[in-house]
Amino acid sequence: MNATTILCVGTTPAAQRTMVFDKLTPDAVNRAVVAVDGAAGKAINVAKVLKELGEHPVAIGFLGGGRGEYLRSVMAEKQIESEFVKVLTQTRECITVIDESTGTHTELVEEGPSVAPADFETFLAVVRRRVVGCRAVVMSGTIASGGPLDLYFDCTRLAEAEGALSVVDAQGAALTEALKAGPGLVKPNRAELAATAGRPLADEADLMLAMRDLGERGARRVVVTAGREPALAFDGQRFWRVLSPRVRAVNPIGSGDAFTAGLVWRLLRGDDLGEACRWAAAAGAANALTLMSGELKRAEVDRLVGEAEVRRC
Repeated sequence: MNATTILCVGTTPAAQRTMVFDKLTPDAVNRAVVAVDGAAGKAINVAKVLKELGEHPVAIGFLGGGRGEYLRSVMAEKQIESEFVKVLTQTRECITVIDESTGTHTELVEEGPSVAPADFETFLAVVRRRVVGCRAVVMSGTIASGGPLDLYFDCTRLAEAEGALSVVDAQGAALTEALKAGPGLVKPNRAELAATAGRPLADEADLMLAMRDLGERGARRVVVTAGREPALAFDGQRFWRVLSPRVRAVNPIGSGDAFTAGLVWRLLRGDDLGEACRWAAAAGAANALTLMSGELKRAEVDRLVGEAEVRRC
């Protein structure tokens, strides 16, 4: 295993279609002016961004059917290393609908198919083999139906045993279980943090209290994103407020994944959490400038990082 490898682990990849309309009219025939297809899902988005940032990601997940084969071909074309477990069920498809007349972005998400327990055992065996000598393991998204809720706990424990940075971008039971293994970083968004906390988080004070709680339950660092609103970061002692660069979004879908990738990229280079978040915010903004999620340009990250602001709370 290459010592620069970053494992990008997720069980629900997707074939992604983005369709752009001059004006979307409900209950009528609408003709797209632009349509693009690609590979997505949270872990794949993270892998695509890390590749563009000069890292060596390895995507691990489940693929099945014709869509699965299409995703394999896309990853090969992008020269992103992967090891997908082949399953009988068809890989899901998600569609992003962009209405240029209103500037709205609507995501139509097909739920991931159920996966057999034996396939999850194979999946974990792949992680166990691939984790040897890697620098980080990034776990992203919900766990596919039929899977163990402690899957990310097992992956985190494997990463920690190797001395690799473990990152969990999940919510609810998957995150709660992973906390027991002491992940290096957890990165829910505000809605996901509220779902994990089991209560509404009305203001920043509530968010900080919930973040401290995640720290007390095992997370060494906590970052909470909120779309266009400031993100919050906590390293166990200090809080930062992170203001992203303001851009005219083409498609913001996947910007949270780009943020995660940028965060891992900079933490592995030795940045403290605040500085890493500055680059992460630039990556998230750069992602919003592209039609397909996770396909930002490194030059845009370098341009935007000077517009991101990080302030101690």
